[in-house]
Amino acid sequence: MPLSPKQMEEINVQREQTAITRRVVSEGMEERLYSAFKVLDHGFVRVIDYMGDDSAICQAARVSYGKGTKSVQNDAGLIRYLMRHWHSTPFEMCEIKLHVKLPVFVARQWIRHRTANVNEYSARYSILDREFYIPSPEHIAAQSVVNNQGRGESLSGEEAQSVLELLKADSARCYDNYEKMISQEDQQGLARELARMNLPANIYTQWYWKVDLHNLLHFLRLRADPHAQYEIRVYAEEICKLVKEWVPHTYSAFEDYRLGGASLSQTSINVLRRMIKGKDVDLQSSGMSKGEWEEFKSIFLIREF
Repeated sequence: MPLSPKQMEEINVQREQTAITRRVVSEGMEERLYSAFKVLDHGFVRVIDYMGDDSAICQAARVSYGKGTKSVQNDAGLIRYLMRHWHSTPFEMCEIKLHVKLPVFVARQWIRHRTANVNEYSARYSILDREFYIPSPEHIAAQSVVNNQGRGESLSGEEAQSVLELLKADSARCYDNYEKMISQEDQQGLARELARMNLPANIYTQWYWKVDLHNLLHFLRLRADPHAQYEIRVYAEEICKLVKEWVPHTYSAFEDYRLGGASLSQTSINVLRRMIKGKDVDLQSSGMSKGEWEEFKSIFLIREF
């Protein structure tokens, strides 16, 4: 189960509490504060705390005091300017703290983003729960034949069923042995910090993850991308929904310039200019590598005859 009864009780208590504050608040985020949003089979994402909103970004950019007479439209325009020109500091003025429950192998990808503060559930101090990520059948896939770090077509029939049974059996066996080793019934019991080495990478862990908005958007640009591994991408997609409610103008600009945009090299720009002038350009005359040429064609939906 994603949340224990104790955690649900804590969340309900937190959501019932209100306070008067002079600081900037985001109405969209206030509605989602503390609530858990399910991800995968046992995981979740929830907002524990946040600082700032769209107006805080604009205030930092203008180095002013308060909103003044600036309109919402102008704020949106300023944020788009900042995003378009890759300014970072104003976005760093906003922060968010997330409580995330996720499989260990997903956490090991996530932690590669080294621009956040993390405090993880301690398997030295506490006993991990018997909860494992078991992919749904449509996500049991073969190795990609074109990408060494990706998956290809879904497995089917007996092979898919065999994989699922192996994942479930191995997870259960590892946890059974973990419990046996740490048990103090008729034995001293192995230290938890040693016994945890027997646990599989699909067991769930939890952590608090605090990050500023600039670095969060960088994380989302990479991990919400269709090429990212599914198991981390679904977390990024859920966080995208939260960011959209928290800083709607910023997320709109991010969606336009980062998620939906493309980065072009000088060579690509020159090729595009030649095409606009009506000149024929192919791989050989483009000056690009084959891979870059294929990416260029896919961006602009170019068909070769």
